[in-house]
Amino acid sequence: MSTQTINNILSWYGSDNPGTLTNLARLLNHGKLAGTGRMVILPVDQGFEHGPARSFSMNPAAYDPRYHFELAIQAGCSAYAAPLGFLEAGARDFAGQIPLILKVNDHDVLHDDPDPRQALTGSIDDALRLGCVGIGFTIYPGSSHRLDMYQQIRAYAEEAKQKGLVVVIWSYPRGSGLSKAGETAIDVTSYAAHIAAQLGAHIIKVKLPTAHIEQEAARQAYEQAEIPLESLSDRIRHVVQCTFNGRRIVIFSGGAAVNDEMILEQIRSIYEGGGFGSIMGRNAFQRSKLEALDLLSQINDIYCGQFVSPPCASIM
Repeated sequence: MSTQTINNILSWYGSDNPGTLTNLARLLNHGKLAGTGRMVILPVDQGFEHGPARSFSMNPAAYDPRYHFELAIQAGCSAYAAPLGFLEAGARDFAGQIPLILKVNDHDVLHDDPDPRQALTGSIDDALRLGCVGIGFTIYPGSSHRLDMYQQIRAYAEEAKQKGLVVVIWSYPRGSGLSKAGETAIDVTSYAAHIAAQLGAHIIKVKLPTAHIEQEAARQAYEQAEIPLESLSDRIRHVVQCTFNGRRIVIFSGGAAVNDEMILEQIRSIYEGGGFGSIMGRNAFQRSKLEALDLLSQINDIYCGQFVSPPCASIM
């Protein structure tokens, strides 16, 4: 492992106590990407967020919470993130085998809400009891409830940092203030990443940005500054720039299940754009375990710099 690489990243978080820095180092020094400064996290909150059948029916083994611990461990992931119930179902059996992140707020789709919010479903004490290295928290920039969520994570982050935990923020623009295209627009995605950094996140999770620009005022700024947005790697680079000029760890969501070729092309773009890694759920656990392990192995190879130019055109 590269101690210099990890120490450099840890130096970005100078206000944090030794406990938090130790847990951040645990994430950066675990799994197949240990010491590279990059990470791949397996998140499995989709059963709560989308419903169990929609999430697990295509791979019935995934209904079992223990399956996801095993997948993350066998794939050499940097961490496994999940809501309270899933972690409680396996934390004892797999204690110490992989860093855990407790998702402390969640949302369901039983009610169609144009301005979603998240319920608080776990606590800092739950995370400590389960041996987690950190907490995960979702905010929805663009929702009319966004300010409440910002205040909630401020309080959670304060307690988490006092007790030595890492703070991971899922920053997902969504709500009546945005068009559907605007949810992944480059100006909105980079803004959402910056908001998460300002709220004190150590690790920021956002979706892959498109070239669409949602806000007219932002369009003028992008055009005047001639910010390159043509390729996905250009847009990744800009999102990273917007998180304190690359001094915060930014990882990108895998999104809905797509084919291997498209996933690997996206991973190449994240790597080339200076992104710190991926947090990939459905594209992993909705495949058979053998297929998932093979895909995650290829992803890890890309993040280690072991890849050749892809045969397909760059994603635009």
